[in-house]
Amino acid sequence: MQYHPQPTAAKPPQLSLFEGLIAHRLTPFGEVARAPQPADDCLSEMTLTGSGDHCRQLLAPMLRELSEAADTRWLTLIAPPVSLSQNWLRETGLNRDRILLLQARESQTALELACKALVSGCSHTVITWFPRLDKASRLKLRVAAAQGNAQSLNIRLGS
Repeated sequence: MQYHPQPTAAKPPQLSLFEGLIAHRLTPFGEVARAPQPADDCLSEMTLTGSGDHCRQLLAPMLRELSEAADTRWLTLIAPPVSLSQNWLRETGLNRDRILLLQARESQTALELACKALVSGCSHTVITWFPRLDKASRLKLRVAAAQGNAQSLNIRLGS
């Protein structure tokens, strides 16, 4: 014997939860939608070890390519090492009209400066020189890069 509730004049019949889901072809325990996470490909890291001259030789073609990218926004270097001087940039043939050099100050850390440069959307790539990035810093850089539609590159120089 099955129970069939009789509709009352005041209220229309109500479908049970699962009947409603089946009627609409919905899954009752589907995955909960989460806020989108920044893409992992917004942040890249590379480590260069060896003599300073050798590291600069490896770095020069990459920076040259980035400085001549089809994207007309800046290539921004945040607090580059002293060895990447204005003279070195000139000698390696980088397009210095498309490079922005920013130095951190007491009021603003290099991480904060990098995040601001990324979020602004004025740079296609922002390069930092952190010896080590913790999980929170990585997330900040990824989120900022995603918001500014930019790339973040951290270069670790070792000996």
